[in-house]
Amino acid sequence: MNSFQDTVCCAFESPILDRVLPPILILEFMFGLMGNFVALWMFIFHMDTWKPNAVYLTHLAVADSIVLFCLPFRADYYRRGKHWLYGDVPCRILLFLLAANRAAGIFFLTAVAVDRYFKIVHPMNRINRMGLGYALWVSLGLWFLIFLATGYLLADEHFFFNSNRTQCESFNICMGFSPLSTWHNTFYVVQFFLPTTIVAFCTIRITWQLRIRTVDKKGKIKRAVQFILAVAVIFITCFFPSTISRIAVWILKVWYDECSYFKEANLAFYTSVCFTYFNSVLNPVVYYFSSPAFSGTFNKVLNKLLRRSDDKKDPADLADNISTVDGRRI
Repeated sequence: MNSFQDTVCCAFESPILDRVLPPILILEFMFGLMGNFVALWMFIFHMDTWKPNAVYLTHLAVADSIVLFCLPFRADYYRRGKHWLYGDVPCRILLFLLAANRAAGIFFLTAVAVDRYFKIVHPMNRINRMGLGYALWVSLGLWFLIFLATGYLLADEHFFFNSNRTQCESFNICMGFSPLSTWHNTFYVVQFFLPTTIVAFCTIRITWQLRIRTVDKKGKIKRAVQFILAVAVIFITCFFPSTISRIAVWILKVWYDECSYFKEANLAFYTSVCFTYFNSVLNPVVYYFSSPAFSGTFNKVLNKLLRRSDDKKDPADLADNISTVDGRRI
């Protein structure tokens, strides 16, 4: 137990996290970076037709690519036993980027889900006739909302000194309910449940539309259902565990004011936070199901690359593949 800004806060030794989290974070960094760089390459250089959902997903890929560079620093932090070496300002920036990425992942996936909903369920709505300018304004509005909700992390120091270690955390377990910590927890929970409700509504309506429509030209509705289900899987896998564990900490604070009661909840929260970063790895899968334009372009580029690879094969290797009869080539 320690004093942090005149408030009693808790600090826990977590050797399990210090051993397990660094390799997981590095793997998320490598696979996420590959997937999002490929997605950005596709969006920027190979997309023939741009639509609002492509705009939203491009913003999401940019956010994922930026935050992925934070993960090696986070892995190093845990490898040193939750000891931050890089100073106050980098700590603030890192915590802000991690919080902003979680919000961006949720908000932009929800935006694409709503876009799919209007395209399938209400095809004649005037929202569907709004072009890329509309999508850009929506994206800017979402970024403004994200910065408004998480920008306060840049304003204050987040150091917590424990056993000659400098911890860099935005979710220190401190007794009492300060306005800033209350907002931090409230936004963390609301930004999951409200978009999840919207995505669930879109999923039900689009699935019902597939059921009642007998003709689905080009599998448009079926693809939309696949996309919505992919979004739902990401919401449940990546964001649900950390949200529930954070609620558990909040409930415990109502009943208890001793640090010993929070050890398991603290371990559960920081373990589940790693699943939040995993959304940057899974999002490229969502891009594939988002529209025929992206998946079609991806398949076309992949076929070109495979064709070039076949063209570069050694003629001798090709000759070895020719069928023979009695040892003679035919």
